[in-house]
Amino acid sequence: MIRKILILFTMTIFFYGCKENPTKEKKPVEVFENLPETIDSVTQKQNRPQKSFRTFKNLADTTFVRLAEFSHGFAYDMRYATKNNFLKEKVYDCAECYTRVKTAKALLAANSDFYDKGVRIKFFDCYRPNSVQYKMWEIVPNPQYVANPKKGSIHNKGGAVDITLETLEGEELNMGTDFDFFGKRAYHDMIDLPQEILDNRKLLKQIMEKHGFWSIRTEWWHYNLGAASNDKVADFKWECN
Repeated sequence: MIRKILILFTMTIFFYGCKENPTKEKKPVEVFENLPETIDSVTQKQNRPQKSFRTFKNLADTTFVRLAEFSHGFAYDMRYATKNNFLKEKVYDCAECYTRVKTAKALLAANSDFYDKGVRIKFFDCYRPNSVQYKMWEIVPNPQYVANPKKGSIHNKGGAVDITLETLEGEELNMGTDFDFFGKRAYHDMIDLPQEILDNRKLLKQIMEKHGFWSIRTEWWHYNLGAASNDKVADFKWECN
């Protein structure tokens, strides 16, 4: 009798121990690229008023999108929409930052990591229409500074950005030179700089590379998305309000 009771007791424990609680659901694993489908992740982190954004759902990776419609966690200083650039001329009709969808996703992911460090991405340039590349070439026909428009640049493909970092209060980090400074002081391999500058450049480079971007040796601000290298040169033009 005692043996039967022990067997029944053991079976009962085994049955209930193996059965999942039907009132609890397993939480799905959070994937970053799904965050913009509902709400800006940066907004959530900063406890700002929640705001609906466009989603990437049903958009091909090669579609051009206006970055500001997917997040308000970035800052902008679109230099080519002003005369404050090395060309000394305004070559954009208005200041906008467009990229292809896959580039936008990578930038959102990178910016989320930057926010964890108390900084955010600030843009100087994003997608650049090929017709603007021709205009820049007319002003400065030097391949050391401007890509030949016949071949185009990754900016013309929607896969390159010129950026810096700023604090969440809007103060730019010291990178040692201004944007579009053409000299050795802007090189990634220039190490004869104050440690603060080296650390700031390292932070920018490490997180951008983590999310699929690669840099060029002579410009600390320029980053190309590796996955965009084979995209076609485009001449999509945005509307100005």
